[in-house]
This record gives sequence, C-alpha cells and structure tokens, in this order.
Amino acid sequence: MTGVRYGLLVDRKGFVLSHKEALWAPRPPALDSVATLVASNAAATGALANMLGERTFSEQTHQGENGTLYVESVGDQALLTLIFDVAVPLGKVKVYARKSIVQLAAILEELKDIPPVQLDSDFSKGANALLDDLLG
Repeated sequence: MTGVRYGLLVDRKGFVLSHKEALWAPRPPALDSVATLVASNAAATGALANMLGERTFSEQTHQGENGTLYVESVGDQALLTLIFDVAVPLGKVKVYARKSIVQLAAILEELKDIPPVQLDSDFSKGANALLDDLLG
C-alpha cells in the first residue's frame, strides 16, 4: 500500500502486538507511546459511542497537515493502526485495511485457544540466579 509509513497491530491495553514500517519512512515515533495513546483514545471513543447509544465506533481518523492516522477495530481484541501520507486517499487505505482485518481477526481468534505459557519454579530460580550474577 504505497504511502503508508507505519502499520501497527495494537491490543486494547496499549501494547504493540506487531508493527511494520516502510523502508522509505522517516524514523518512526515511539511506537509504544503511539500504541498506548491509540488504545486510550479507542477506549474514550468507545465510551462516547455508548453515551450516544452506539455499541462502538469501529474506526477513527485523525488528519493533519502532513499525515493521517487511521485506526480500525480488529474484533474486540486489537486495533489496526496505520500512519500514512496525506497524498494517499483514505478510501484506498480503508479498502486494504478491511481486507487485512478479516485475516488478522482469524489469526487472533486462533491464538485465543493457545494455552498460556506456564513457567515452573526452575525457571524462576534460574532467572533469579542469572540476574544475581549480572547485577552482583
């Protein structure tokens, strides 16, 4: 998708699940900060939607002089966040985003069934020993 600088998949808690930047893009902003702010904004927008009798607003667009931030829900789990140049038509971004969201939602649904990693006491002891050696 020509013109997209950065793409992030952010969970609703504000953590970056995955990201990609265009090779030509300038140095990216602090992606963890972007993710936190995007998730916070989505939560606030969700509260506003509820106040207006909507279940949710599925997308957000923020347009500036030089770029646009587009955020769309990937189910209830994540937010697809795209940062792109103003020269890129928003409609084009939405078409590609919606195609991607179907695939991302299917992947996230599969991952829900994976059991969480269980770390036993040996791991904890080993990690503590390594930290003790490292930190003195």
